Amino acid sequence: MITRKITSLLIILLSICDLSFAQQKVKNPDPLRFKEEINNFKEWDAKNSFPKHAILFAGSSSIRFWKSHDSFPTLPVINRGFGGAHISDMEYFYNQVIGKYDPSIIVFYCGDNDVAAGKSVDQVFEDYKNLTNHILHDFPDVKFIYLPIKPSSSRWNYWGKMDEFNKRVKAYNSQNKHLFYLDTATPLLGSNGKPDDSLFRDDHLHLNPKGYVIWNRILMPELKELYSVGN
Repeated sequence: MITRKITSLLIILLSICDLSFAQQKVKNPDPLRFKEEINNFKEWDAKNSFPKHAILFAGSSSIRFWKSHDSFPTLPVINRGFGGAHISDMEYFYNQVIGKYDPSIIVFYCGDNDVAAGKSVDQVFEDYKNLTNHILHDFPDVKFIYLPIKPSSSRWNYWGKMDEFNKRVKAYNSQNKHLFYLDTATPLLGSNGKPDDSLFRDDHLHLNPKGYVIWNRILMPELKELYSVGN
């Protein structure tokens, strides 16, 4: 009887330890790995003027590869995407890639790399809330458009967590008139419910021009409407 109780107690303790371990946060990658990219932004801004109250595209490689100036030629666009970024990196370099531009609209894509790096949905969502709270504190009139993590073949095994994160952000944004959620993820799925690889580069991770055409078509009317109201 005593042996059985000890065994049961050990099982309970091991379960608690496993749960505690599972809930531990994954360490953020070193943001200084982007030192060169951030310095390039600084040098560009030192040599060129940028529009006031612009539409700021911010986030990871899906933003960086987006030919946003060509896609929205009639709108004042600034692109500050850097490949491989986590939301934690966006917070670390907040003053350099967001705060200095006094944007009227922010188009944001990030979180993809976070989940793929093993961060939990809770951890990534907490980072998202911290960043949006920071932005709304500094720019109470800004319109923040979140583009959900896209489904891609190369990261399809993470899609369950990514989709859960997207749903959390959608529900969270719906509670604030300054936060928007624009579904640019579902249109990238084929009739079989899996990513349409014809919309992606050969790496099956980043969008090709056809994929960006879809994003442009979805985003354009939203940008025009929000920008005309705010300006």
